[in-house]
Amino acid sequence: MLGIINLVYLLSAIGFIGGIKLMAAPSSARNGNIISAVAMSIAIVATAVLIILNEGHLENIFLLAALLLIGTLIGKRLSVKYEMTRMPELISLFNAFGGLCALIIGINETIINQLSVDQSIIKIVLLLGVFLGGASFSGSIIAFYKLAGKMKFNYRSKALTGLMWLITIGLPIWHIMLPESSLHFSAIAVIVGAASLCYGVLFALPVGGADMPVLISVLNAVTGIATAISGILFDSTIMLLGGILVGSTGILLTIQMCKAMNRSLKKVLLGQTATGLGNKGASETEQQIQTISTAETASILAFSKHIAIIPGFGMAVSQAQKECFELQKRLQGLGATVKYIIHPVAGRMPGHMNVLLAEANIDYNDIVEMEEVNHNMAQFDAAIIIGANDVVNPAAETDEDSVVYGMPIIKAYQAKQVIVMKRGMSAGYSGATNPLFERGNCKLLFGDAKKSLNQIIEEVKMI
Repeated sequence: MLGIINLVYLLSAIGFIGGIKLMAAPSSARNGNIISAVAMSIAIVATAVLIILNEGHLENIFLLAALLLIGTLIGKRLSVKYEMTRMPELISLFNAFGGLCALIIGINETIINQLSVDQSIIKIVLLLGVFLGGASFSGSIIAFYKLAGKMKFNYRSKALTGLMWLITIGLPIWHIMLPESSLHFSAIAVIVGAASLCYGVLFALPVGGADMPVLISVLNAVTGIATAISGILFDSTIMLLGGILVGSTGILLTIQMCKAMNRSLKKVLLGQTATGLGNKGASETEQQIQTISTAETASILAFSKHIAIIPGFGMAVSQAQKECFELQKRLQGLGATVKYIIHPVAGRMPGHMNVLLAEANIDYNDIVEMEEVNHNMAQFDAAIIIGANDVVNPAAETDEDSVVYGMPIIKAYQAKQVIVMKRGMSAGYSGATNPLFERGNCKLLFGDAKKSLNQIIEEVKMI
């Protein structure tokens, strides 16, 4: 029977891998989610059968079912409560729960199992799981509040961070060197857990601005590693495989995000950003801009043959993706070619814009990545930028003092006409001033993106 259970675990692992593979493309992401969910359900059932065969404790099965029901209700409630614009916050919250599970499991293991003196390796692995789980939990909570706009400040303390490391590394070494000490191992696990919670806060606080997608990826990887460690402790194959998959994909995604921003992971996590005039907001540096009306915008678009729509967090805030699709259909009816250009870190998490556009049923063939068109942006007669401030900022190429300097951008400034839709003159998430607004081919359309697009659509109908 054990062989059958292991075979089921293997099939579940294959389902996880296949699901992740399908999630790589927006057109197959939904099926990938379904396959992964089915694989997880099979793994849970197999684990329940294994518990019954090995222990015969039916009360554990009832407890498992009750916890799954409670978790399902909470997940359903949160998924309904948080609209698509707040999906990055929800992901951070779910990631926090994963880290908290690893923390609780690790501490609980030290309490219920009396580990002997010669089990030092097991103790180290267990404490590593406790530390990673706690850091992931508190770090994800900080990321949640930052993404929600409820925490604005960045803070970095080398002294406090060093103290947390000293506690985390020093206490286990002291316990191993002096096993007869009065301090019980479970107490050490609790202290390390508390230190990890503090470290998670110190780890996440310096990170801000456009670096938040990287922080989310890192914390996701940490949670995966903590889960894998729990799998080692409990000799759970499926837990180990799931943790490895989450951890490895999180690490690869982190590398990809850093590459997309041309930032080193070290600088991101230490909160090291450039400072200077280029980092000042629009409120400190008055810009000479040209404004445009919805009627004028409609006229420009109606006579353009190649049009680029560059979405950002402004589109997410106003929930304007469906209006973008409606405008696209109207312009295509006039003979125009319309493409959506996506920056890897547009929005508040990797793939944020792809998810929103998919929600509006926009054809995947009309969505292109930055690298595919950046070399030929001059082909576009008009480019509409919807709240994507930082990812089109020319200062990334020209101003060494700018906080976004060195980050690859969509070269929207090369389009013949550039229309930027903004609520006001506030700077983007990074706080950097955008010199694009002062260029001769750029005009600003102020107002809520959804309302402005509806007005443009009405104007286009009359042309």
